[in-house]
Amino acid sequence: MSRILVIDDNRDTRDLMRVLLEGAGYTVDLASDGEAGLEAQRRQPADVVITDIFMPVRDGLETLEQLRTEYPQVKVLVVSGGGSRVKGPGYLFTAREIGAHAVLAKPFDNEALLGAVRGLL
Repeated sequence: MSRILVIDDNRDTRDLMRVLLEGAGYTVDLASDGEAGLEAQRRQPADVVITDIFMPVRDGLETLEQLRTEYPQVKVLVVSGGGSRVKGPGYLFTAREIGAHAVLAKPFDNEALLGAVRGLL
């Protein structure tokens, strides 16, 4: 059974993704920021990490860079609703450039999330 780590500072978003992913048969761990997510990955490595970009303590891009260094084999899906300063290709483009295997813009529907995860496994 594949293990998924969801890193998002929004509790409702984390809980929604957990219910959806567990319903699809995955084991899911949750973290509320990038630092907690890295600690969770170090304790019990996931096959796929889903991380938001805008979070306190350690944002998703910093988290992605650290994951690429420590866990080059882990697949990373970066999700984001943008931000007030997004111009040009945006943060999701940057995430791809620094190593995200897939990106997904918020809001997304359940099938888009499940399809993205399936595509990484």
